[in-house]
Amino acid sequence: MATDAPRIAIACQGGGSHTAFTAGVLARWMTPEVLDTHRVVALSGTSGGAICALLGWSALIEERPELARDRLAAFWSANSAATPSEQLVNEMLLVAMKMSHYVAAPAVSPYSTPASAWSLEHLRGLIEQTLDVPAVTARAAELGDRAPLLLLGAVDVLSGSFKAFSSHAGEISADAVLASAAIPNLFRSVPVDGHLYWDGLFSQNPPVGDLIDAHPDEIWVIQINPTARVTEPTSVMEIEDRRNELAGNLSLYQELAFIEQIDRLIEAGALRSDTYRPVTVRILEMNRPPASERLGYASKLNRDPRFLSELLEQGDDQAGEFLAALRFEQAWDDGDADAVLGFFADGALMRAAAPFRELATTADRAVQREFLTRSLGSGVSIDHNRKQIVKQGHATWRVRAQIAGRRVEGMAVADFHDGAVTRFALGTVDMFPLDPVE
Repeated sequence: MATDAPRIAIACQGGGSHTAFTAGVLARWMTPEVLDTHRVVALSGTSGGAICALLGWSALIEERPELARDRLAAFWSANSAATPSEQLVNEMLLVAMKMSHYVAAPAVSPYSTPASAWSLEHLRGLIEQTLDVPAVTARAAELGDRAPLLLLGAVDVLSGSFKAFSSHAGEISADAVLASAAIPNLFRSVPVDGHLYWDGLFSQNPPVGDLIDAHPDEIWVIQINPTARVTEPTSVMEIEDRRNELAGNLSLYQELAFIEQIDRLIEAGALRSDTYRPVTVRILEMNRPPASERLGYASKLNRDPRFLSELLEQGDDQAGEFLAALRFEQAWDDGDADAVLGFFADGALMRAAAPFRELATTADRAVQREFLTRSLGSGVSIDHNRKQIVKQGHATWRVRAQIAGRRVEGMAVADFHDGAVTRFALGTVDMFPLDPVE
């Protein structure tokens, strides 16, 4: 890997069992496909994302990134309801949570049942059987500033202060991971260094702003909670699920908006600082699992082995889409029309609308090449101060150009399948619903 390779920070959003998706993504990203050309300088995570971030970070600390896949798979296998008795308990829990929306039941405090304490200790056991945490943190201390940064998000129950346990401050431990994962209605608070902590879902989900301390060129966010929804939630279950998604995204998008604002101020020359530098933000958003439609929020507690395995596989697949979009973007940045067109599958469609040069939907390669050549030649470029998002089979970029002496902005959308572009559209933000090409 070249010394000038882009410095990457990876942020892992929490979401219970859904973060098995994160494990699939990290397993794909911790391979030569990424690490030969990028340097991971930091990871952060909250709740289940904290566990995944810890396991990925440990492999980097030991300078054996290939271990990340094994450790992530081992944890999620151990965390699954593998035995008949565990499967029965899992099904009973899911049914009970679903029925609670229709039948009133007494709420039980985690302090009123020993099951909550047992569950937390069980989670500790899963972490410790997967990873020798003290050995890894000792190795990180030996590396000092050369070690990648790890941040785990939690919230102080009593003060309400956000907390990001930092590896550079020597704060990573099994207790810190449990503090980040202590969902209040399921677990008791976790004491760490004289403070009581709850799940970081209430604060930074995941920590993003503090990743700037690692001086990344790019921040890659693994987003578990969907941003958009097609239909209005009307049932009690749907409303609760949507509220949980929106709450989980609130702090994340606030932090990302701050980073974008700083980027634009730096570009405009309005901010000159040794502390801040331009940072490109890339988001990989998990496609909504079918179980989420059927079970609502309860699907985040689903430990069915098949469900977790499907999420792991989905994470690997979507990570591949993300990397294909990244390569496509690099070809666009290079201004190489033939390289860009090389991503297009046979029969791929292209269209464009104002404020850019208009193009009716076409699959004609010659027309597509001519359009790309003229667009790249006229300075239609990707705005790296705005988020690049990959979700639901789409990759989206904000783009800009100088046309007739004035700056115009719009959006580019590409659909990827098996690493190839099947549809591409260029135009205004308003022209892009969920299905961008007619």
